[in-house]
This record gives sequence, C-alpha cells and structure tokens, in this order.
Amino acid sequence: MASIAKRPDGRWRARYRDAAGMEHSKHFARKIDAQRWLDETTAAVVTGTYVDPKNAKTTVKQWCDTWLVGYGSRRSSTVRQAKVHVAQIEAEFGNMTLAAVRPSAVKAWTVKLLDAGKKPSYVYALHGRLAQIMGDAVHDGLLAKSPCSRRTSPGSGSQRPFVATTEQIWALHDVMPTEMRMAILLGAFVGLRTAEACGLRVADVDFMRGIVSPAVQYPALPLKTETSKTAIPIPARLALDLAAQVERWPGETLLTSGHGEQLAPWALERAVRAARAKVKGLPDGFRFHDCRHYLASLLINAGMDVKVVQARLRHASAKTTLDTYGHMWPDSDDRTRTAVASVLDARADLVRTKEASMN
Repeated sequence: MASIAKRPDGRWRARYRDAAGMEHSKHFARKIDAQRWLDETTAAVVTGTYVDPKNAKTTVKQWCDTWLVGYGSRRSSTVRQAKVHVAQIEAEFGNMTLAAVRPSAVKAWTVKLLDAGKKPSYVYALHGRLAQIMGDAVHDGLLAKSPCSRRTSPGSGSQRPFVATTEQIWALHDVMPTEMRMAILLGAFVGLRTAEACGLRVADVDFMRGIVSPAVQYPALPLKTETSKTAIPIPARLALDLAAQVERWPGETLLTSGHGEQLAPWALERAVRAARAKVKGLPDGFRFHDCRHYLASLLINAGMDVKVVQARLRHASAKTTLDTYGHMWPDSDDRTRTAVASVLDARADLVRTKEASMN
C-alpha cells in the first residue's frame, strides 16, 4: 500500500494507494521528509480525515455549485433561500479552496457582515448555511475538518417580536381590503403563518365543531413539519365568521383574491404593508407573521402555560416557544415572592388567632 524508493537522480519517491486503488506519489530530497509525509498520509487514511489531493484543489464556488444541485430536491422556496445565502458565501470565499477557509476567516467574515449593518439573525443564518455546506464537504471526503463551529458562530441576536395590542389588531382588520380581513383573524386568533393562511382550504375547516386542521401551505405544498398539522380549536363565533367568508367569497381556499382565485402570500403581505401605515403605533416592519405574536401574548396573559402556548402555535418544541416568548410570562421573582408570602401570611393569621383565644 505504501513504499519509499530512491530514484537514480538521488531523490526519494514516496507513494501509496488510496481506498479507491488510485496511486499517489511525491518526491523529496531527503528520505526523512518522504517518510514523514507518508506517515501523515497513512494516519489521515486511518483516522478518516484523508482527502484526495485532486479533491483538495476544489474551490468553495465549485463545491457550492455541486452542493446546490443536490439541494435542489427540496421545496422551491427553501432552494431560493439557499441560493441567496450561497451568493453571499461565494462573494467572500468563492475563489478559495475548501481547505484554505480557516476558522479565523469565518469569524472575520461574520464581523464584517455585522459592521456592514446586516441583522444578527441574518448573519447567524449565513453562518449556519456555511456550516452546512462545509459539513457536507467533510462528509463527501473533500475536506478533512469544517472551519465552522460554535466558536465561529455569531450570536443569533436577542430581538424580541413586536406584539400588537388588541386595538391595533382590530384596527388593522378594519383597514384591510374587505376580502382579506379574515386573514388577520387567521393570524391573530388561529396562529396561522402566511403561507398556511393562504393555503388553508375550505375542506380543512370543520365549521360545526370549530376546528381548523392545516394540511398544506401555499399553493398546495406539504407543511414543513408534522407539528404544523396540529388541529387548532376555535370558538363558535370565529367559525361563523369563517363560514360567512366562504359564503361571500367562494373558492377552494378560504382566502381568495375576491374573484375566486387563491390569495398569494405576496399579495397578503403587500396588503398588510399598506394597511399598517394607517394604524397608529404599528412599526414599519410589521408583518402578517406578527399576528401570531399577538396570539401568543393573548394566551400568556390569559394564564396559559408554555405547553399550551406551544401546542396552539404548533412549535416543534417548548424551547422554541420559550426562546421567542419567554419574556412575556409573569416575572418569576414576583411569583416566588407571592408564594412565600402566602405561607408567611397564613402563619401570621394562625398566631393571631391563638393569641386572641388565649386573651
């Protein structure tokens, strides 16, 4: 599998065969250097970190192009987002070989993006994409070790969601185009995401029992997770409103453009942008998705625990719910203070009662 031989010109040739049976060789002036190279190569093969010398010349752009081809089996919106991320990655590292991208370069890149005014959440997503691409390169045998890790990862940001007031939700509802007003209720009281609201079919709503069962997202694609398919109970009043929507604007989907066609997410977001400017207090960045944040605050203020809120928002884990809305629950200091105070007050009442009976 490996050998060292002295050539007629006095140089030493080290050679070996890889797992695929391909022979590789390199020449050295000294035997000790040839042996060192051979030992390092053999160790890499044994430990699984070996990279074919030909593959070691692969640039980041070349691998990204290949990677995107394999990634193309996912939903179109997911692929589009990946292409946006890849464009940013190639702009920084495209001409470098995969092995030339060092952890220090990754950290410097994220800092540069933040200094350029990119949002922390976006920079965090870009780093995650680079880590995904580099990790797949390692799995494919093109790279010995990924330069991305928790040490190179930027913070995801501590941005808190904007929570509209009840008055603002109704005001937004009232200034929306008439055929789209029900969308605000689907976001604020059912918790549907934009694509879920636009994809909700009439057949997905049990008007008699008051249950909404999301099954697809716009235009008719499967939902991303099984958790997103969780049935959502709604009050009879809302069920009647939804039924009236269908009667007035009939169509296969609950939300239509007013002429029977399915309402597109971009059209809904455009309408929300136009309407939010007419509602006092709503920020310029308010989106349809922010209606879900209102529902979370409504449930939390009503005393619902994290598991209930998780179920109604159809989060995959309670951690997601807590990470997003944990600050909305009552302060733990006040709650523990109240719990201890109740025991102390009860003791004080007992002592006063005993003293009164003795007198």
